[in-house]
Amino acid sequence: MKDLTQHSIPKHLLTLSVPIAVGMLVQTMYFLVDLYFIGALGDAAIAGLSMAGNFMFIVLALTQVLNVGTATLIAHAVGRKQQSQANLVFNQSLMLSGFCFLAVLLLGYALAKPYLRLVSDDPAAIDAAFTYLLFFMPCLAIQFPITAIGAALRGTGIVKPTMLVQLSSLGLNIALSPVLISGWGTGLALGIAGAGLASSVSVLAALAMLYWYFSKLERYVSVDRSLWKADTGLWRDLLKIGLPSGGEYLITFAFMAMVYWAIQGFGTDAQAGFGLGVRIVQALILPALAIAMAAPAIAGQNFGAGQQQRVKQTFYWTVLLTSTLMLLLSILCLWGPHWLFSPFTSDVEVLAYASGFIAITCWNFVPTGVVATCSGMFQALGYTLPALLASFVRLSLFGLPLLVIVNWGHLAIEQVWYLSVTSVFIQALLCLWLLNKTARTRLIVKTTSPVDATAAA
Repeated sequence: MKDLTQHSIPKHLLTLSVPIAVGMLVQTMYFLVDLYFIGALGDAAIAGLSMAGNFMFIVLALTQVLNVGTATLIAHAVGRKQQSQANLVFNQSLMLSGFCFLAVLLLGYALAKPYLRLVSDDPAAIDAAFTYLLFFMPCLAIQFPITAIGAALRGTGIVKPTMLVQLSSLGLNIALSPVLISGWGTGLALGIAGAGLASSVSVLAALAMLYWYFSKLERYVSVDRSLWKADTGLWRDLLKIGLPSGGEYLITFAFMAMVYWAIQGFGTDAQAGFGLGVRIVQALILPALAIAMAAPAIAGQNFGAGQQQRVKQTFYWTVLLTSTLMLLLSILCLWGPHWLFSPFTSDVEVLAYASGFIAITCWNFVPTGVVATCSGMFQALGYTLPALLASFVRLSLFGLPLLVIVNWGHLAIEQVWYLSVTSVFIQALLCLWLLNKTARTRLIVKTTSPVDATAAA
């Protein structure tokens, strides 16, 4: 366990954000590695991989419930010096992850094909996406126990073990991808199915390594099957914090699905370009998002300890660092976007669509950093509903005008990107207003002792 209620907040942010950034990069690299080898299979394969990747947002929405709820409750318990409560939260979260694992496998295989048919009318792209998901679905299901373990560690201020495990998993995925996709050394090329299989095998290895770490090295929280009895009160608290954050990811999924639906008339090249652009953007903004993701653990422990001033300082430093990084990335994308995509495809049309996408959407990098920072602070305060409200407003501001334009039959693809930028700017302003309002009600009471502060919260 690492006490984040003492010492420099900027130092804590940077120390925690580096391993988190590496872990997020690993998740993105799974797709980029697959994208590199699948790019040789044609536009339909690239579009199929992108559509299947969007399906992952549904699973991320569910894992985010466990992720945010577990990390927040454990951080609060650590701040109050209640180790037994932190251990109970972890084991209850781990038990819930097992139920989610089974649900994803059953529902994922049943709903994949209907979803793909909804967002695309290209039979080749749909077949490629479904083939990939057949072998990638175990990877999605395994995310739940991995998330429960990672969230518990992050709540206690420990992030390096998760980073090391993810790096090892990435190395295995990189080694398996050319063997399974292109048939290196075996002569048996599985194509896009091999990409899904490589990811599933590598993530299974990551889960095994994390379980070994907890069994042998972790002491503050540990696997204790005697605690695997349903605690409905704790489940209610976990879901109360986590469900709105999961809802944010569902809104992101709805946003992505709406974009795919709107641009399908521009052809497979447009969908492939958009999918490629999204993956590159995710990789570029990782450092800034990692800082925002480090904030909840720091602010959460200080919230549990009743140190309201340090909670506020965490916000100020986080928004400063994320906004600065996002501004630099925006300048990079405006300077020359083509070179970002050339390693993944040589198709002129795909490159043009991807470059056009990032040249416009890079204007929302800074407000995206503000939104991520506010979302992290809502998590730390144990009240995530405002973040969900702001995300819903963004989806409405984007989706309703888009539906009108599509029905008119005068849609230009640039209009989609400009609508997105405008909606994110408004979302950022709304998040700042809601966070200020929430902080006034949740932090004003923290003027006495940690015990009194906990009772008020």
